[in-house]
Amino acid sequence: MKFAPVVLLLLAAAPAQAAPTEEIFGLYARGAYEQAAQAGEASNDAPGLAIAARSVLAEEVLRDTPCLSCLERAESLARSAIAANPHFAFGYVWLAVALGYEARVVGTVRARMKDLPTQSKAALDAAVADDPKNPYAVSALGGWHIEIVRGGGGTLARLLYGASENEALSSFDRAVKLAPGNVAVHYQIALSLAGFDIDKYRARVAAELKTTISDMAETAYEKKVQGRATDLLSLMNAPEAFQARLRQYQGFP
Repeated sequence: MKFAPVVLLLLAAAPAQAAPTEEIFGLYARGAYEQAAQAGEASNDAPGLAIAARSVLAEEVLRDTPCLSCLERAESLARSAIAANPHFAFGYVWLAVALGYEARVVGTVRARMKDLPTQSKAALDAAVADDPKNPYAVSALGGWHIEIVRGGGGTLARLLYGASENEALSSFDRAVKLAPGNVAVHYQIALSLAGFDIDKYRARVAAELKTTISDMAETAYEKKVQGRATDLLSLMNAPEAFQARLRQYQGFP
C-alpha cells in the first residue's frame, strides 16, 4: 500500500493532526511503527488507537530483548481504543497480546498478583463476542489457553482459569479456517505449540512454520516473522538451540 509523499510529509510535520485510518495502517504495514503509533494516537478514535497499539507491539516483539515499558505503552493505547469504542474487537485483541507479553517479562508470580491472566481472558472473550470471525482474536484465545496450561499444568489451569489444551487446539483450528493464508496467525500458533510441547506437536509446529514461510506476507511485520519461521524450522533438529531461539521470539527475558 503506497501513499503520496505529500501525505507522509504532512504526517511528519504535524503528528498531532488526525490521519485517516487507511493512512495509519499504511504506515504500520510499511514498518514505520513509531510514525503509525503517533498518528494512531493523534486520531483519538478506536481504529487508529488500536493500530497504534499494534504498531508498538510489532516493534517490541521484533526486538532482540523485551522492553516492559514498550509493552505498557501498547497496553495503554489498547485501553484507550477500548475506551473510545467498547465494541471494537481489535482494541481487546492488542490489549490481551500486550498483557500476555508483560506476563512473560514479569514472571508467573507477579503476573498472577496483577491478575494478568484474568484480564487477558476477559479481553479476548470481549473481542470474540464482538467479532466472532476475527482470526487474531480466535488464535490469541487459543494461545491464552495453551499458555495457562503450560504455566500451571492441566488440572490447575482448569480449576483456576477454566483453561484447557483441547480448547487451545479448537481455537487454533478455527483461526486457521477463518484465515488460511494469514502469516501472523500461523506463526503464533507455531510458537504457542512449540513452547508448550515441541515433542508432542512437532509435526503441527513444522507444518505451521512452513505455511508461515510459504504464504504471502502483506506487511513488514509478516516478512520479518517469515524470517524467524525459517530460522526456527532450520533448528528443529537442534533442541537446545531451538528452545533458546524460541524463548527469544516468544518475548521471554
